[in-house]
Amino acid sequence: MNPLDLYDLRGSLSAEEQLVQDSVARLVDTQVLPIIQDCFEHHRFPRELVPELAALGLLGANLEGYGCAGLNSIASGLICQELERGDSALRSFVSVQSSLAMYPIRTYGSVAQMQEYLPRMASGELIGCFGLTEPHGGSDPGNMKTRARRSRGDWLISGSKLWITNATIADLCICWADTEDGVRGFIVEKGAPGFTTTEIEHKFSLRASSTGALYFDEVRVPEAQRLPGAAGLKGPLSCLTQARYGIAWGVIGAAQACLAQLIEYTGTRELFGRALSKNQAIQVRLAEMARGITTAQMLVLQLGRLKDQGALQPVQVSLAKWHNCRMAIEVARDCRDMLGAAGISAEFAPIRHMLNLESVITYEGTETVHQLAVGRELTGHSAY
Repeated sequence: MNPLDLYDLRGSLSAEEQLVQDSVARLVDTQVLPIIQDCFEHHRFPRELVPELAALGLLGANLEGYGCAGLNSIASGLICQELERGDSALRSFVSVQSSLAMYPIRTYGSVAQMQEYLPRMASGELIGCFGLTEPHGGSDPGNMKTRARRSRGDWLISGSKLWITNATIADLCICWADTEDGVRGFIVEKGAPGFTTTEIEHKFSLRASSTGALYFDEVRVPEAQRLPGAAGLKGPLSCLTQARYGIAWGVIGAAQACLAQLIEYTGTRELFGRALSKNQAIQVRLAEMARGITTAQMLVLQLGRLKDQGALQPVQVSLAKWHNCRMAIEVARDCRDMLGAAGISAEFAPIRHMLNLESVITYEGTETVHQLAVGRELTGHSAY
């Protein structure tokens, strides 16, 4: 049996889904893993990998048309799982490009906007970011301070966004702003007068990711750059549902990377005259990790089926994001502990995954927010 796939999820995959997983796994093994620790240490996003990601059709993979691969939800989930097996930063990049930048254009944009942006985003020529979170509170998007007002047929946007993945490397931003008619989405291109970005330095998590702030000082945006189909918070929240689906798959890859390294380490590390793997305490802890990973796999497999049937509910994604992130961070922490002193060394992956997952469990809905979303579904009462 495969210790990373005890219920043989692989056996239930179609030939196309297996091909997608294998292709991304090869990319991760040959091009990501050899450089990612150095990228993490030096706080550098490996932009040189973007053409490789695009060449495999991983950007906007679950979208139809305009140069996108049109893969099903299981295949797009497997992409996230394999990328995060390499590093959460790489999966974050693809999630933002696909679910938070390309998806709103494909779902809420005009035909002209789709024709202008999606093919170039699928090819990696253009990189996007998603401007929703603001400095005063990411968990309360309804309290949005960024404003857009009409001016001579155009729009003027003022405000700021914080903790934005791809902020300083993006060619365009999907900016969500409050208007007199409610929240609306806008495509703001790099170089627009009054639009500036800054990088957030000195992070101890997602160090191989570009994370920054966006500033809008009376940025003039033509009406043609407004997403015509997006009205109210439903627009950005629907994008987050897409991205959270990818997170629920992705963190499994991080947990698998940690467990694989621990199985190898405990099989060769000897203490008191025997391999660590021969001790009951070690086996129990490894078994707990396998239980968590297997449960997470079954959750996302059913979630993907529901998504492809058009029956997916946001609260189901909340449950999976909450459960799987909690599972992954606990696996990474336990693996780091079981490595002993070596657990804090860059030679081993768990410390890097553990630090990354501290961000992943927080962004796109904190654990508490997702717990309350499930609680609201159970009781019929909103506690926030």
